[in-house]
Amino acid sequence: MSTSRTKQAAGLALLVMAGTLIQGCASPGAAIDKEAQARAAAEQPAPPKPEEFPNPARANWKQGAFPAPKAFERVRPGMGKDPLRELLGWPHFSEGLWGVREWNYIFHFYNGKGSDYTTCQYMVRFNADNLATGAWWKNPECALLAQPPAATPIPASTRLAPPQKLTLSADGLFRFDGAAATDLLPEGRARVERLAGELRRGFRALHYVVVTGHTDRLGGDAYNEALSLARANTVRDLLVQQGIERRLIRTAGMGKRQPVVSDCEGTRASPALLQCLQPNRRVEIDVAGEQ
Repeated sequence: MSTSRTKQAAGLALLVMAGTLIQGCASPGAAIDKEAQARAAAEQPAPPKPEEFPNPARANWKQGAFPAPKAFERVRPGMGKDPLRELLGWPHFSEGLWGVREWNYIFHFYNGKGSDYTTCQYMVRFNADNLATGAWWKNPECALLAQPPAATPIPASTRLAPPQKLTLSADGLFRFDGAAATDLLPEGRARVERLAGELRRGFRALHYVVVTGHTDRLGGDAYNEALSLARANTVRDLLVQQGIERRLIRTAGMGKRQPVVSDCEGTRASPALLQCLQPNRRVEIDVAGEQ
């Protein structure tokens, strides 16, 4: 190859590399632009549907990765691409060179069965300022693997209470289709407050509290997963207000994935069908600790 052609090829390669690096990074001011970060955090887009996650077979890095400990505790809306890359690494799929608005990952978590592990897909979406607007797991159960309940050393003489599962009917907690603190019914708020008091009095030390929201099968997957997670987060926040340590509480939204009853007939939201599906609309609270 002639010297001129060699220089042209080298120049083209450098141009492509520069374009890739510029596109992969947030703009210099994005990481410190407080107004842009606030806008990104306030956007709160709808969570992606499971079918919107890419096929793992299309990944550039098909083997995925084991994430760094506590990496996901630091992921926040409004973060630029550079700090996210420091936490999570480069995305595992080819996301394109220009106008990149989505990063996708394949992460593995050991599940306590020797060297066996569970594989999960994770998506981060960005706005036009290259700031994260949200991050989601394809399987909501992966959120508990990524941020497991805090482990507390247990003295040998400690009397452990068996893990307990409490179920609260969502119909008694929230207004219909509501999930915010302002949607809590008076009796629902009182019930959660009583529960917090029982946890404080009944356990000398709590090890973890897992709050999981569930919906019925009416409505779309994305809507139900968002609704169930929002309800779980509202219950968590009320528990924290009543003196339960936030670091001990994990939340998850299962949507309609785990119904209690599945033999209800009909597809339209008739009063009879809503009544039949009522047990599925619930918030489950798993608790473990020392008595």
